[in-house]
Amino acid sequence: MIKKNQHLLNFLNAFTDFILIIASYYASLSIRFDVLNGSQSNPLLDSRFAFVAVLYSIVMVMVYAIAHLYKPKRLKQVGFDNVRVFLINGIGSFALLAIFFIFREMNVSRLTIFIFWILSSLFVCIKRTAVFTVLRYFRKKGYNVKHVIVIGNGRLAKQYIREIRANTQLGIRVDGYVSAVPKADMGTPLGRYEDLEKILNAHTYDGLVIALEPHEIHFMQSVLNVADKEGIHVEMIPFYNDYYPTHPTVETVGSVKLFNLRATPLDNIGNSVIKRGFDIVLSILLILVTAPLMLIIAIGVKLSSPGPVIFRQERIGKDKKPFDMLKFRSMRVTGTESTGWTTDQDSRRTKFGSFIRKTSLDEFPQFFNVLIGQMSLVGPRPEMPYHVNHYKEEIPRYLIRQQVRPGITGWAQINGLRGDTSIRKRVEYDLWYIDNWSFSLDLHILFKTVFGGMVNSEQLL
Repeated sequence: MIKKNQHLLNFLNAFTDFILIIASYYASLSIRFDVLNGSQSNPLLDSRFAFVAVLYSIVMVMVYAIAHLYKPKRLKQVGFDNVRVFLINGIGSFALLAIFFIFREMNVSRLTIFIFWILSSLFVCIKRTAVFTVLRYFRKKGYNVKHVIVIGNGRLAKQYIREIRANTQLGIRVDGYVSAVPKADMGTPLGRYEDLEKILNAHTYDGLVIALEPHEIHFMQSVLNVADKEGIHVEMIPFYNDYYPTHPTVETVGSVKLFNLRATPLDNIGNSVIKRGFDIVLSILLILVTAPLMLIIAIGVKLSSPGPVIFRQERIGKDKKPFDMLKFRSMRVTGTESTGWTTDQDSRRTKFGSFIRKTSLDEFPQFFNVLIGQMSLVGPRPEMPYHVNHYKEEIPRYLIRQQVRPGITGWAQINGLRGDTSIRKRVEYDLWYIDNWSFSLDLHILFKTVFGGMVNSEQLL
């Protein structure tokens, strides 16, 4: 069903990318020479450069295909792929500039290439986002639907069916299930495991979702044999799903496959370098931009009450290493800052301190923690040693938070979990962030923090 239209959709997707990249080439030339320079003569509008633009567009579409950007992704968000588009286009633009330099094409300006990179990325990303949105709309209306059947009737099979029914925008329809015995609330029973071949021959389906329980594992081989014989796509929900990471790492020892159950996206060296590089560049920029404001805040802290401008408190960072987290002091010096969270009724707060806490301005010195590698811009908030030692005994997987650098802001914080809130809920959100990290997720969290996440619910004095 779906396969008949997928090749056409992929071709149209690639062809529109090709057109958009060429259009962005001419748009960048127009901006560079007609808008910025006001020149009527454009040295790059000759046939040689037009040929290069066409060739470059073809190469980039091929690179997109190699990077699986045209692969159907019903279950994923478009944001991650958009970040990849920007990165791929950035590398492509740099390579294009290097080629022009090697062949001594002096008419090519770096500003033009930069504008071309930004425009080509924006055009392609806007198109991809629009297509993604339109497809989800039509899938929700019942078009472009993927028809599957579920193999099994246990807890995970029921959970999968329930999630699919609740997310109609995915465009997946469960036409029924196959099991040893029928069960209520599962939909349409199609037959027993032994009947699978007849079921697949009687109707056309786009895929099987295997969700066998541990005691049914002996049916696995026969189900796979039938699926292979009929040439149908197979997906599987492992019965140890609750212990399975979002992004598993698989290694082999001979014929034995080892699944790393505690692997995270940031274990990948490439992802780690991207995140750390972004932290360094943005923290430097933020320090330079906010330096005048930090000077004003420092004066305000000094005038508000006796004591140091910067408050240092020991926190636990990546790999359980302690470090001094920096803040502008917002409370009177009392010597009781070792273990307690502050609350709206905390008598230690000064009026100025209450204001900078309310607006999160007291967090600005942590840009220096980020710059030297003790923290990240985005990540789980760092806790004091007392709390780490206490909660690691009570909350499962608590110390997984220490596998990544703690952050100034995070997924829990933009969802309202900050200060004196449920620690279990915060840990749940922190672990979700670690398991599902992506560069686009970090950008989303930073955006939400700047536009709505800096002013918290704490009451002013």
